[in-house]
Amino acid sequence: METRKDLFEDLKNRLSELSHLGSAVALLHWDQEVYMPKKGAAFRAKTISNLVGIFHEKFISAEFEKLLKKIAKLEKDKKLNENERVIFSETWRQFSREKKLPAEFVKELAETCSNAQSVWAEARKKSDFNLFVPYLKKIVELKRREAQLIGFKDSPYDALLDEYEPQMTSQEISIIFFELREFLVGIIGKIKKSKIKINPKALYGEFSLEKQKKLNQFVSSKMGFNFDCGRMDISTHPFETSFNPEDVRITTRYRKEDLFYSLSSVIHETGHALYEQGLLSENFGSPLGEAISHGIHESQSRIWEKIVGQNLNFWKYFYPKLKKEFPKPFSDINLEEFYKNINYVKPTLIRTESDEVTYNLHIILRFEIEKDLIEGTIEVEDLPKIWNSKMKEYLGVTVPNDANGVLQDVHWSGGSFGYFPTYTLGNLYSAQIFDAAKKSILNLEKEFAAGKFEHFRQWLRNNIHIHGKTYSANGLIMEITGEELSSKYFVNYIANKYKQIYEL
Repeated sequence: METRKDLFEDLKNRLSELSHLGSAVALLHWDQEVYMPKKGAAFRAKTISNLVGIFHEKFISAEFEKLLKKIAKLEKDKKLNENERVIFSETWRQFSREKKLPAEFVKELAETCSNAQSVWAEARKKSDFNLFVPYLKKIVELKRREAQLIGFKDSPYDALLDEYEPQMTSQEISIIFFELREFLVGIIGKIKKSKIKINPKALYGEFSLEKQKKLNQFVSSKMGFNFDCGRMDISTHPFETSFNPEDVRITTRYRKEDLFYSLSSVIHETGHALYEQGLLSENFGSPLGEAISHGIHESQSRIWEKIVGQNLNFWKYFYPKLKKEFPKPFSDINLEEFYKNINYVKPTLIRTESDEVTYNLHIILRFEIEKDLIEGTIEVEDLPKIWNSKMKEYLGVTVPNDANGVLQDVHWSGGSFGYFPTYTLGNLYSAQIFDAAKKSILNLEKEFAAGKFEHFRQWLRNNIHIHGKTYSANGLIMEITGEELSSKYFVNYIANKYKQIYEL
């Protein structure tokens, strides 16, 4: 007779095998973005499609289901310890979702998205949305079908959102985003009327790419990124990917005239990477070795990029080093002026280059569009017109072309519908988490000024990273802060910071 120990050993072995397969797929995606030759796209799409199909078939196999049902009986009889309960319940949740998706559908979606990504890149390069239309129509059709297969209570979008932010609904997000949008539009209006004028182009210059790379590596290392367990490369769209806690990779992109085009991305992606390197290696292959949600993951990148990386105390340490490495133009700019320049607020076309005040309006716009797309109230052909209209309404910005508008993000070509709202959720989580960290760590920001980030990183690791999926996102926030997610922390953070900078 199989014991509880036998069953869980079997489960862990199967999950480990699946995770290794998933790592191989992730490596192929990374290579596709970083090194793969242009003509390799079609074959790569088929390779990824086949591996994703194998993963899916293994995960929903009759044998695996039989094993899970045996463990379900132990769960019902309350014979599982806390870690076993987490592993089983999260695996069962994912299994139940995947079981509803036919293998042929999974392979078709993977191949369609893999092909679409190279077409999206070409369409963006040529600023021609029409090139991408047939591929995006197919993806939307497949994602609508996926929602129907999985099932939902109120909106088909909820079925897709659940993949990235479990237990969150589009109705909850709509309420939070409406309140946030009202606040953001209001404060942006006040900043526009401010007498304080900031010129971020004062930070532009001629920056050697080799020196930029060295600076990026230095900052990332000081934050705690372990280069013995990771690497940094170049890609069109900066990203972080992890194959296991001992192989975590980040990418960035460069402009010779703008140092922060690259550095901001590096700080952001390092925040993601610290989460992945903070997961316990012994839990690889188990939900205990996986991040809670995309929103919580994003909180780690935004807390480092914005709340820490654009904090005056952060630059009290790094700015002298920046001036030494790049005397032009920084030797002529004092720290206070520099701080205001990096926190310059102005509505812009590009999400990834936007400031922390206007950024969430970019996300709210995308959330509203993709929700309507999946619900069928708008169609793919309508996107440029709707996109441009919302950009004008929310940000007061006129979109000149598709490349700087509807084609700027990679997400839809990868089928990642439901992903965008997690960016703003991440901002809200980050402010609430940082408030808790400041209460827990005495003189935290003074430590930043001294170049000491270990205490903060370890606090994040102990309170978030090492737990894997032990908690739900909301459960974790409750555990850390004593209350559910609230936008008030982010609102207060933005209001207080920019009231001072712009003398509002």
